Amino acid sequence: MILTRRRLLELAAATPLALAAARGHAGALDLGSGRLDTLSDGHLLLPRDFVLGSLSEAEAGPVLAAHGVTGDTVAPPCNLTLWQDGPRKVLFDAGSGAGFMPSAGKLAESLDEIGVGADEITHVIFTHAHPDHLWGVLDEFDDPVFVNASYMIGQAEWDYWTDPDTVESIGAARAAFAVGAARRLSEIEDRIEFIRGGQEVLPGILAHDTPGHTPGHIAFEIRQGSEAVLVVGDAIGNGHLALVRPDWPAGADHDADTGIATRTRLLDMLATDRMAMVGFHLPEGGLGRVERHDGAYRFVAEV
Repeated sequence: MILTRRRLLELAAATPLALAAARGHAGALDLGSGRLDTLSDGHLLLPRDFVLGSLSEAEAGPVLAAHGVTGDTVAPPCNLTLWQDGPRKVLFDAGSGAGFMPSAGKLAESLDEIGVGADEITHVIFTHAHPDHLWGVLDEFDDPVFVNASYMIGQAEWDYWTDPDTVESIGAARAAFAVGAARRLSEIEDRIEFIRGGQEVLPGILAHDTPGHTPGHIAFEIRQGSEAVLVVGDAIGNGHLALVRPDWPAGADHDADTGIATRTRLLDMLATDRMAMVGFHLPEGGLGRVERHDGAYRFVAEV
């Protein structure tokens, strides 16, 4: 399935408006001296077969149906994370902006709901550079949105999306992702710091290598004493197939086998340690915990 701009607009026009109901300020958690908020950037509209990938309808259909996912399209929510601690206002990912699809790009309204301006953001830290995580760095006039922020991204992620060969190797369905990423990254290059897994990127924020969804995907552990939250990005990509059958390949992953290994490791860690987490495409604002359930896992929202 090639996700052209025309195809995305067709999906939006054919989707009931009820799917667009999303809270701007989706969830919050006080953690030590800081506060974490999850903010809606709207939702995506994707064809069902984009989510299924190599899985058959017979395999995945019952799991999707059990979680209320029916029809020819899916509408995953987009949950951004804002961490405020002292003078720092740290945004994890930048959202879709105005250029990806009409159902997304709602971050400005969500920030306004909690009284934070885009010019107050001090840092933007990327889990990865897919459109719904990166394209919001520029507005509809291609001007920077976060005018006072510095940026952080994994070196491997940067290298992949700025490589001229990526647009040819990524496949036709995602070629526009590569072109869009390279252009936006070039616009903020003078304010980017490259980071790696195992690094404390800011006080109390530890990077974890979580490749598979993209080559340089990184999750971030925000820790205050004995309390912590893991911002997982798309390493756990949804609240249904990823939890019920984490051993199945995810259609959106760049490297399916690496994605499976990363996903199963994270789910085991989150369930064992009972660590809070934020999933970018998980329901109810994405803030919650993972529990073991019927030989697999389930997501329990905390809002």
